[in-house]
Amino acid sequence: MREILGRRRKFSLRRGARSPQLRAALTCATEWQWPVLPGIGLQSGGGRMRVCGCPDPDCAVPGGHPFDPVLLAATTDPRMVRWWWTNRPGAPLLLATGGTAPCALSLPAVAGARALAAFDRAGVRLGPVVATPTRWSLLVAPYSLEELGDLLNRQDWVPSSLRFHGEGGYLVLPPSQTGLGRVRWERAPQRRRGRPWLPEVSTVVDALVEASSSAPDGGSRLAY
Repeated sequence: MREILGRRRKFSLRRGARSPQLRAALTCATEWQWPVLPGIGLQSGGGRMRVCGCPDPDCAVPGGHPFDPVLLAATTDPRMVRWWWTNRPGAPLLLATGGTAPCALSLPAVAGARALAAFDRAGVRLGPVVATPTRWSLLVAPYSLEELGDLLNRQDWVPSSLRFHGEGGYLVLPPSQTGLGRVRWERAPQRRRGRPWLPEVSTVVDALVEASSSAPDGGSRLAY
């Protein structure tokens, strides 16, 4: 990966500020201290067809995954963020989950809507919720593998349609566009001392397991 930040980029940096993805990326990186990077994006596949920019013709998450730069390059450095989205203003916005950044749990969209309604009836406060046409993702406070394992061991069964985005994972954030459709906020982030408030994973996991159990998502392909 060759990325050189130079004086010749100054004009294009000003132009790149118009990009909604750049504005969102800078908010995440500088105001919330969430490490981000651009996804691979889409390219023309002939006619109006849009396919993933990676070499895999059967990519399960077209346009919405890391490629170059790789996930480990995720950063909160505003200069790097500006450089990335100045050169690729329409690139999807990816959050590198875990560590000090939010983690997430994702489930099929129909199950996600059902779970949110149940949380609202019970008066449970939620954090940001990301929605795509196929899946909804609830952002939660960072958790360790040990903490998550202990919570899941208490369950009789954990459906494969419920997925976990922790250390070493990623999540596509709004206002990205992937091959599976537009990414939006179902519940927008609520700030608390500069950063969005996040619930603990223990607050939501039981209800999400229950909601996912009755809503299989039709296969093993990752569909975010």
